[in-house]
Amino acid sequence: MARETAFVKVSGDMFNKPEFISGLARLSSEYFVVVCVGGGTQINLAFKEIGVGVGIHGPLGRETKSFYERQLARDVLERNQVELQDILASEKITATVIIPTLEIGSVLCHVNGDQMVRTVYLGFDRIFVVTVPDRHEKKKAEFVDLPKVEVLSFG
Repeated sequence: MARETAFVKVSGDMFNKPEFISGLARLSSEYFVVVCVGGGTQINLAFKEIGVGVGIHGPLGRETKSFYERQLARDVLERNQVELQDILASEKITATVIIPTLEIGSVLCHVNGDQMVRTVYLGFDRIFVVTVPDRHEKKKAEFVDLPKVEVLSFG
C-alpha cells in the first residue's frame, strides 16, 4: 500500500522555528511530505531595500511589474527553500521542499502559497497551513470550504 501524502504550506515567518521542525519530523515519519515554503515578509523587505514598493496584493497574491521583480521574489523564496532543506538534512527529516512558483513555457509565474493549497487539494491526503498566530483565524476562514485543510500556528 502506498504511503499517504501530506502537503504543508508554511509561512516564510515560520519555516525555521523549532516547533515547526519538530512537527515536520513527526509528520514525515507517517506521510510522504511536500513542503511549500513562502516568503512574503522577506520579499517585502527585499523590494523595499531596492526602492520598489511591495506591490499590489490581489486575490491571487502579489502583482509584480517586471521580470526583475519576479526574479527577486523567486530568489528570496529559493533562499528560504535552501535554508529549510539544510535544516531538514541536519535533522535527518525526509521531505521535499518546493516554492510557490511555476515556469510555464519561459514565463515565470508566482503563485500565492494559499492558492497552491487550493491547487494541490485534490492530490494530497492531508493538507496543513502553518502561519503566525495573528493570521490564524484569517487563514481558517479562508479555507473553511476545504475540510482537508488544517491551519496551525504557534510561537
